[in-house]
Amino acid sequence: MSAPALDRPGLFAAELPRTHVSYFAQWRALTGRIVWTMISKGELIGAILTPLVFTVGFYLPLRMVMQFQGIDYAQFVMPIVVLQTMAFTMMSNAQLAAFEARTGFTTRLQTMPIGLLVPLTSRIAAGLVRSVVSLTAALIYGHIIGFEFTAGWGQTIGFCAFALAVGTMLAVGADGLGSLTKSPQALSQALTLPTLIFGMMSCGFVPETQFPEWVQPFVRNQPITQFAYALRDMAGDGVSWEVLRVGVIWLVAGAVLFVPFAVWASVRRS
Repeated sequence: MSAPALDRPGLFAAELPRTHVSYFAQWRALTGRIVWTMISKGELIGAILTPLVFTVGFYLPLRMVMQFQGIDYAQFVMPIVVLQTMAFTMMSNAQLAAFEARTGFTTRLQTMPIGLLVPLTSRIAAGLVRSVVSLTAALIYGHIIGFEFTAGWGQTIGFCAFALAVGTMLAVGADGLGSLTKSPQALSQALTLPTLIFGMMSCGFVPETQFPEWVQPFVRNQPITQFAYALRDMAGDGVSWEVLRVGVIWLVAGAVLFVPFAVWASVRRS
């Protein structure tokens, strides 16, 4: 005689099928959500218009002055226009992280079976999409005013890759600040000042000799100047390792500092 049905737990306590969603699928879904939000709210339009404002605002006032000094200002100023564009992407990432922390979305994700680093990496990936859009627009505007790549495709690709790497490094650090601050408005104001200081007190807009002697060491050695030097050479005759090395050191140093900070800020429990 067969065993009674009660002795067969499978008939009454059948296990529900378990669905396993990979971390990649989670990352793709969250990244797509952020990118779609940027599209629907017109943020990508802002990403296209921002480099236009920088190009017109920086190029037109100083073009004639620099021309008298024998400087092709379109070629000279475009690296700092690109870097300032990347800085605005950084602030966008900071505001996004702060908004998600303030609204409780970050805390909600922490209670779900989602990879610890998925929210952070999805925000960085979405920021990279914005950076690519802004960089493409900036190069188009630069071409209109006379900027061009003259050192071949290798240096052109290096220019774009280096600019995006700088933007991503800054976005990672800003994301960490946003996760802690929870105030998009306050964080945006706090990041604007250092962005202006490092941008204006760099060799991106004018040569080092245009600054007072007492501030020239800072202007010459600060990271934005070194990034601008590397990008300017990539767009011109080709960058040498001596020039690129300093920029790479600053880039690696920023990544070593910002990545652990952003990871800690993203995974910490409120």
